[in-house]
Amino acid sequence: MKKIALFLLMLNSAFLFAQKEVSGVVRDKAGTPLPGVNIVEKGTSNGVSTDFEGGFKIKVKEGAVLIFSYVGFASIEKAASDKMNITLDESGGQVLSDVVVVGSRNTKRTVVNSAVPIDVINVKEVTTQSGKIEINQLLQYVAPSFNANKQSGSDGADHVDPASLRGMGPDQTLVLINGKRRHQSSLINLFGTRGRGNTGTDLNAIPAASIKRIEILRDGAAAQYGSDAIAGVINIVTNDNVNELTGSVTYGVFNTNAKGDFLPGTPNTKGYRLDQHGNGNSYGKDQDFDGGSVRVAANYGVALGTKGGYANFTGEFLNKNKTLRPSYDFRKGFGDAEMQGVNLFVNLAVPIADKTEFYAFGGSNFRDTDAYAFTRNDGERVVESVYPGGYTPRITSKINDNSVAAGIRTESDGGWKFDLSNTFGKNKFQYDIKGTINASLEEKSPHEFDAGGHSLLQNTTNFDISKNYDSVLSGFNIAFGTEFRVEQFKIFAGEEGSYATYDTNGQPITDPATQSPPTVPNPDYDPSDPTSSPTIPRPGGSQGFPGYSPANEVNKNRTNFSLYADGELDITEALMVSGAVRFENYSDFGSTVNGKLASRLKINKHINLRGSVSTGFRAPSLAQIYYNLRFTNFNASGATEVLLAPNDSEVTRAFGISKLNEEKAVNASLGFTASFGDFTATVDGYYIKVKDRIVLTGYFDAESLNLGVSEAQFFANGVDTSTHGLDLVFSWKKAFDFGQLNATLVGNINDMKIDKVKNGPLDEATFFGKREKAFLLASAPDNKFALNLNYAKNKFDAGLAFTRFSKVVLVDYADEDDVYNPRLVTDLTLGYQLSKSLKLSIGSNNLFNVYPTKQDEQGNTEAGGYWDAVQMGFSGAYYYARLGFNF
Repeated sequence: MKKIALFLLMLNSAFLFAQKEVSGVVRDKAGTPLPGVNIVEKGTSNGVSTDFEGGFKIKVKEGAVLIFSYVGFASIEKAASDKMNITLDESGGQVLSDVVVVGSRNTKRTVVNSAVPIDVINVKEVTTQSGKIEINQLLQYVAPSFNANKQSGSDGADHVDPASLRGMGPDQTLVLINGKRRHQSSLINLFGTRGRGNTGTDLNAIPAASIKRIEILRDGAAAQYGSDAIAGVINIVTNDNVNELTGSVTYGVFNTNAKGDFLPGTPNTKGYRLDQHGNGNSYGKDQDFDGGSVRVAANYGVALGTKGGYANFTGEFLNKNKTLRPSYDFRKGFGDAEMQGVNLFVNLAVPIADKTEFYAFGGSNFRDTDAYAFTRNDGERVVESVYPGGYTPRITSKINDNSVAAGIRTESDGGWKFDLSNTFGKNKFQYDIKGTINASLEEKSPHEFDAGGHSLLQNTTNFDISKNYDSVLSGFNIAFGTEFRVEQFKIFAGEEGSYATYDTNGQPITDPATQSPPTVPNPDYDPSDPTSSPTIPRPGGSQGFPGYSPANEVNKNRTNFSLYADGELDITEALMVSGAVRFENYSDFGSTVNGKLASRLKINKHINLRGSVSTGFRAPSLAQIYYNLRFTNFNASGATEVLLAPNDSEVTRAFGISKLNEEKAVNASLGFTASFGDFTATVDGYYIKVKDRIVLTGYFDAESLNLGVSEAQFFANGVDTSTHGLDLVFSWKKAFDFGQLNATLVGNINDMKIDKVKNGPLDEATFFGKREKAFLLASAPDNKFALNLNYAKNKFDAGLAFTRFSKVVLVDYADEDDVYNPRLVTDLTLGYQLSKSLKLSIGSNNLFNVYPTKQDEQGNTEAGGYWDAVQMGFSGAYYYARLGFNF
């Protein structure tokens, strides 16, 4: 490592690229430091933001001019000097002036003059004003149409939160890191209320402390960025600061006092709290608090050479315990999963010549998770001599998520910009089932199994070219490029006992005609019924989650080649038009061409109109094509064995399910931005129509196929949907003698309709019935509004946030509506700057301990608790304290 660093230093010193470091403090007229001020070297994309105390450091070229801009304040330009103390005037403020990566390949395009809606979220600011410790939960409360929720009783989805934009699927939003495509998780969601049948990107695998800002493009962008961008794009820009150590230590707990009237003996109410040290079916001591979490994060950057090179490092550790909430006897372990995780991330750049630099970034995330499955109380799945009274198995996982990107950026003397890069990512998901048993082995069974898992690998090579022509009308930017991507999906088998059924001699059953498993008496045996059996065979495989067998193993790959071109023309200073076209060819299903047109019109210096129309697509994921599993489906009525057959199987074809094809979309948006001094607003309406949307079907009767299962389900291009909606962002910021106040209201109004169910000759109620429709529509709640209020004066600051979640209707196992009424959640945070380097914050998320609407006593919810996984969560009030540091 020392030799590499020495080589980089020597390499830097070989080039004369005169730069200097500029530092200073930005304040308002009252002398209050301003955190989050955007500082950009004029004519470049080189920029930083001020810290908690308004301080900044930036390396710029000799003779550079710096632009200082902040929401609600007038932007100013100043010639760079070694020490700069800047005062911003709040009158005539320039708003939303961040230079962004997404939405346009024009490096001069900012949010305020973009033709499409973009949110820019300063992560350092958000994380200091909230107790939320995961990226998904942070975005849930600050981005208008972003939705995410915790799952429970959903196998792997308990460990990876599905998230989406504008009610689309998790796999219909593209995620970029520093403008480069991020790989998805290998997990496909099979249960729960969101992301059912979808894969998605695991945002929580990226440490929050490594992130400078998050840009959210709320517009169809498949013509610009390719597959998965039907709903929009999330671009995560990582830290590049140097000579600064920042971080925090956060501790928090949940209030266990769940709101509601519960029947005596209800699991996880007073006197009946599940004993986590027992077999998962016994009760222990009451607790006032649970879900204790510790998060330790640090970020530090070092300069590489003297010409602007840097290496920025982030480390993060998270330990979170389970939460347990009121549930039913068949799901005593209802609640959030336990998790221990380590996150590392590096971002670096090294100038290697004038206007040329090498860059690289990447990270490694490891998580060890633990969640309860459904309870086995009696019957053929319980061996009383091993688990008296039953047991609740635990699904644990080891998730490894690794990525690295590297490339070279350069600019020619003629102003052409070239960027050649390669990005590699891999997600591996390994299941270990604990507190379980293979019932066919009875007393001889181990209580823990390696159940196998799955992985997804993605390697993407990009070559991008762009140039800006200031002399063409009022400005013209052209960009084009190519991308080549390789994807590989694997399912790997677990140990034999996790999937095999054993005979009475303890041997795996390979010939059912001559071998039979142990049995137990059938309590429902009816001697008068010739189809009734006096005994029931004990099932094989690990209870809680059956292991993948060699028959499930998959090793599939495909390639994708694409070409794109886009351009932006400022016809006048007031009128801008842009267009993009993209060709993509997949090795497994063919080619597609998509286009986009967008425009922005400045009505006056305060108001812009903007709009766009585009076509889009999403290729079926390899997991949707090839995933397969046999599992036990539990509900209040009992358990059934289900086969999820791969799309290319004979079983799937026998039911008339066609080969998966791409989803096709049309997007349109129309809106405006307004800026009047201290007040700004953006309002954008949108329409998204998706044809051949891929869904997970309901359960078909499979008894006649003699597959050893009762039911079967499949992935299919099953529905067409249309979505209308409105995104709102209103912001106000004002400095007074008594302190600085700012208020932000974000909102989303959404209406999704299922236009057509493409069930063919199959029964619609089974193919995609009332229950499956409700799951899909619950991913697009009718509305969400969040009002965030902040106050700061000298060393003290406070934040108060109100978030209203709309009504959600799900359909339970009894085919009855489960209605979740609107709820208002309140968050409060108080902060005090103890010293120049230390800040203490205390607060609460869901201060008033609000819960979703309690469901009935029948136990028919999807998750097995008194609530399903809806957007507001089901763990109640969370209290925290955080010590932030900055040296």
